[in-house]
Amino acid sequence: MTCATCAVRIERILERQDGVDSAAVNLAGGSAMVHISQPVETEALVEAVSRIGYSLTPHDVGDPPRDMVDHYHDDEATQWRRFWIAAGLTLPAMLLAMFATDVGPVRVLQGLLVTPVVIWVGWQFHRVAFKQARNGAANMDTLISLGSLSAYIYSIWALFAGEPIFFETAGVIITLITLGRAFEARAKGRASEAVHRLVALGAKEARLLVDGETSMVAIDQIGKGDLLLVLPGEKVPTDGEVIEGFSSVDESMLTGESVPIDKAEGDPLFGATVNQSGQLLMRVNAVGSDTALAEIVRMVEEAQASKAPIQRLADRIAAVFVPVVILIAITTTAIWLATGNELDIALQTGVAVLIIACPCALGLATPTAIMVGSGRGAEIGILFKRAEVFEQARHIDTVLFDKTGTLTTGQMSLSDVITEEDENLFLHLIASVEAASGHPLGKAVALGADERNIEYSRPQNLETHPGMGVTGLVDQHAVAVGTRQLLESRGFLPDPELIAEMGRLEGEGKTAFLAGWDGVVKGVIAVSDQVRPEAAEAVARLKSHGLRTAMVTGDNRRTADQIATTIGIDSVHAEVLPGEKADIVIAAREHGPIAFVGDGINDAPALTYADLGMAVGTGTDVALEAGEVVLLSGDPRLVPAGIELAESTFRTIRQNLFWAFAYNTAAIPLAALGFLSPMIAAGAMALSSVSVVLNALRLRRFTPFWL
Repeated sequence: MTCATCAVRIERILERQDGVDSAAVNLAGGSAMVHISQPVETEALVEAVSRIGYSLTPHDVGDPPRDMVDHYHDDEATQWRRFWIAAGLTLPAMLLAMFATDVGPVRVLQGLLVTPVVIWVGWQFHRVAFKQARNGAANMDTLISLGSLSAYIYSIWALFAGEPIFFETAGVIITLITLGRAFEARAKGRASEAVHRLVALGAKEARLLVDGETSMVAIDQIGKGDLLLVLPGEKVPTDGEVIEGFSSVDESMLTGESVPIDKAEGDPLFGATVNQSGQLLMRVNAVGSDTALAEIVRMVEEAQASKAPIQRLADRIAAVFVPVVILIAITTTAIWLATGNELDIALQTGVAVLIIACPCALGLATPTAIMVGSGRGAEIGILFKRAEVFEQARHIDTVLFDKTGTLTTGQMSLSDVITEEDENLFLHLIASVEAASGHPLGKAVALGADERNIEYSRPQNLETHPGMGVTGLVDQHAVAVGTRQLLESRGFLPDPELIAEMGRLEGEGKTAFLAGWDGVVKGVIAVSDQVRPEAAEAVARLKSHGLRTAMVTGDNRRTADQIATTIGIDSVHAEVLPGEKADIVIAAREHGPIAFVGDGINDAPALTYADLGMAVGTGTDVALEAGEVVLLSGDPRLVPAGIELAESTFRTIRQNLFWAFAYNTAAIPLAALGFLSPMIAAGAMALSSVSVVLNALRLRRFTPFWL
């Protein structure tokens, strides 16, 4: 494909096929995404596209993505080779036209020099133009072919008729546009690199363990259930879980998180992440297209193949642009002849109109920005699933956060220990019964003791009291941990000061309980769902952009208000039942467009109803499917970063479309009035295509605000 007209024609022919609901063709990526409502033979789609002069290669979801980077690198090398040959022949022809005498041998030599340029180098344009004409259509190549051949054929006639010739014009047109194609291929390759880099992250081999023996095998020989050994410094070959060993794993390629994640027995592992320190034995849970990396690649490909609403305007214009330009060129030539000008002057003016109006910049304006923006997002842990997101993000008025797992870690941890006893002894006795209870709050206390390197004993006579606490005998001490009601029922009389401390901790949104032994309350401990350390920075960043923030949670009002105050959230919806989140989003949308950020199964309806659903990638598969933007790590700063990147991408799209439209709008009248020669027009046209791609490539420099 060479211009927006090509993409529109392919879309239309695909959408006419039985069973096809819609098709989106990406000019910059050389790809088409087809949505079907019933089984469709891919051969039928290939044949339909070939009938209008293009080739189509099916790409199954399970296969590695087609490597467009290599395609563009090959195309770039070919175009550079053609350019140097064309330039080597055209430059002498230009010098002869400028400085040599206008005699027969010199005129013939100019024709001989330019003929290989127009016929051989220009064949890439003539061949496509012929295919288009055979199917009753026209595209950018049609304009280039018509312009160069008009100048060339006229010059052959003028050579024998003794009239002025301009072979050099035909040569310069082909040479400059070939130069533009070379730069364009290089820029497109750079824009396509995101998916290529993602795929390249995957491991090529794995250390397979069979009957106690390890052997290196190709990654495609690995199956579900296989046991793999991952040594320090090696890539995790595919998705699975740890069944033996302990290590830290660098998951930055997947989540954008720079801090390695500790992995122990039962923890998940993801392909292409890097084992840092220890040896791990893992069981394979997913391979090929079922892995997390494959899903990321698929999301990026779909985002790059989809179309933003703003692109539809460009597509509608492109569909009629080329025929209109040909009509304008013919009319321009006729008017110049009718007003008494020479044929060569009139023809040059018409050719200039044909060349200057090529709509390639128009076709590249949107898809290149989407490709680079979505690719850069994937590199920093933000996946845009549809191109519409780039347009929706700029309208967001309020960001509504789910609390647990989004603004907080979603895991309870020991936050406070208040006692006049020796803290190590206090935690030893308390953690001993809590660790054995199996309750999530008890696990949080036990983990806090572990972090303080405190050992605990196996309790005797352990009793759990649902909703109240736990009791047991530890080192001959009768230990009780729980509510005031539980301890008083066991004969413990709490000190009023400890009751006050308990109330203070609860006022901070923490879960507090009393603890003691041998009939005496010895202190208060509290656990809490820890606020993510980056949450306040994320909220402040959103506010700096004029966005309102809100939080929705099932927690009690006092806990929710305390967390909101700590983070800087504007408003709070507390004590919300799981089914009510979607209702809150619907109600909030009445006051302006809403972005909802969540990670749980019960967040899926809210993510769907929001104008922009942002799913935290550490959450459930259901939430990830519902969200339009996936944040691959739990860092809430990705929320403002995602909105900023989307806005930057859309701003780039608008800039590209403005300059593409402005270029053609201003250039066609200038060419028609005779102010632009065909040579200048060819150079300007090539430059316009390259400029919109280079403008899009600036998005590769997007850096999250905290870096």
